[in-house]
Amino acid sequence: MRPTQRLTAHHGGLLVVDLQDKLLDLIPDRDAVVTSTAALIRGARALEMPVWGTEQYPRGLGPTTSAIAELIPERPAKTSFHCCTLPQLVEQLYGRNIRHVTVVGIEAHVCIAQTALELLDLGFRVQIPADAVASRRKMDWEFGLRRLEQAGAVVSTAESALFEWTERSDRPEFKTISEIVKSLSGPPRGDSDRHKA
Repeated sequence: MRPTQRLTAHHGGLLVVDLQDKLLDLIPDRDAVVTSTAALIRGARALEMPVWGTEQYPRGLGPTTSAIAELIPERPAKTSFHCCTLPQLVEQLYGRNIRHVTVVGIEAHVCIAQTALELLDLGFRVQIPADAVASRRKMDWEFGLRRLEQAGAVVSTAESALFEWTERSDRPEFKTISEIVKSLSGPPRGDSDRHKA
């Protein structure tokens, strides 16, 4: 794909990484990240995009938080920090002719970063909505996203991704997407107390 090519629902997929309560309990912006992720899942489903989820060592870190688990019933476990060690995921990406993957979850500088870098290396275009990923510390979140942008990932927001997936206001799914966007509440990540200098 060209770097300037829009990331529409066509040939796109959503990957939700490790949104488990034991990890989320350490994330200051957990509620905003869960809300943004849930909105993206609902939007992807409305646009008939494939959605995958993973869990990092669930025996020790527990299951995915319930608001996300109910939207993604199957969430294979992993011990590698990146998701591309899951053969079923990579097989489905290639099998469904996926060209770009939107990656969300935690933590931005570890599992998200390593997954995005692996996907880029495999030839996929990668999008990271900044309000749907998080780290325990602001610096890790910020520099994780910086590194990914420099590596060629598209850093955006959940709302931007939803409307770019949708493309047009005259398609049947637009009303549903608009309602999903309205569910995104609260100040943007850059305006939250946690991210003020």
